[in-house]
Amino acid sequence: DVQLQASGGGLVQPGGSLRLSCALSGFTLADRAISWFRQAPGKEREGISCISSDELSTYTADSVKGRFTMSTNGAKNTVWLQMNNLRPEDTAIYYCAADPKLPFCPVVPRQRDFSSWGRGTQVTVSS
Repeated sequence: DVQLQASGGGLVQPGGSLRLSCALSGFTLADRAISWFRQAPGKEREGISCISSDELSTYTADSVKGRFTMSTNGAKNTVWLQMNNLRPEDTAIYYCAADPKLPFCPVVPRQRDFSSWGRGTQVTVSS
């Protein structure tokens, strides 16, 4: 049974940092690319970061470039999203996603490309 579980969200002040975790079960990063999405109220779900199953290619949206990075553990069953220099516009629900047909990241990750989703975690950036 394939499952993804995102965690680590919370309330942080502008300029602060958070690290989100995506726990994988039933598969590992070695099997499928993992992508992070976020959805702010009233907005579409946006793909912000992706790492391929071979960890050789990544995608980072311009909106988070230079601030957000993805990494994984040795067992490749956890994928992290390190978020630095957070801004109020980063406030959203964050989701991790995968798809059995995607060992590599799409050129631009879109919601329709991914069939497996974890429950989101809320990130609020506010003073």
